[in-house]
Amino acid sequence: MKSFFNWSGGKDSALALYKLQQQNEYVIESLLTSVSQQYQRISMHGVRTELLDLQAQNIGLPLVKMMIPENPTMQDYEKVMSETLSVFKEKGITHSVFGDIFLEDLRKYREDKLALAGFTGVFPLWKQPTDELIREFIDLGFKTVITCVNEKYLDKSFAGRIIDYDFLNDLPENVDPCGENGEFHTFVFEGPIFKNSIAIETGEIIYRKYNSPSNNTDACNDPYETGFWYCDLLPKL
Repeated sequence: MKSFFNWSGGKDSALALYKLQQQNEYVIESLLTSVSQQYQRISMHGVRTELLDLQAQNIGLPLVKMMIPENPTMQDYEKVMSETLSVFKEKGITHSVFGDIFLEDLRKYREDKLALAGFTGVFPLWKQPTDELIREFIDLGFKTVITCVNEKYLDKSFAGRIIDYDFLNDLPENVDPCGENGEFHTFVFEGPIFKNSIAIETGEIIYRKYNSPSNNTDACNDPYETGFWYCDLLPKL
């Protein structure tokens, strides 16, 4: 079945794509990523589009960047998504793949919107224990760096860290090991889905506050009333 993959650049996307590649049921025609039009970075993750392009090149799949305006309303986001889905529909694509794990409201929102456009959602990681998923991710040889942390859950020191077993041991008990509640976001730079690893170096760590949650959305449609620490990543030449 022809599908497109909602690619965030992070670990859940990478593991979900890996699992689909082990099957023959879905043919991934394209990656789709929400990008901040103003900053040219992956929405919420804060990763430069240059690195996103390198991921797509090393995965070997076409990439569609869905440009989202700064501080979009829900109507803004849904308009851009509707236009994007129309293009995929014309190409005979019928399924949309996500790396979501256990957020029921989010899944329902996605499925309802997809159904209106004639698509079916696919969730390869759904309801799998997150502590097992993150260990599987590490054991498969994936490497990912923390690009963004929510200050409600983690402090600045976690931004820029590599997810490994030491990282998992340092997580507070109230933080999901996959960051499924929005505690942190990541960028995957090595693993079995890539032809080559992506050379990166960490830049400055900056703080950003979201003061108007009702006007902010990403592909997950999650509002925030908090600040975030972002670790800038740079392609290493």
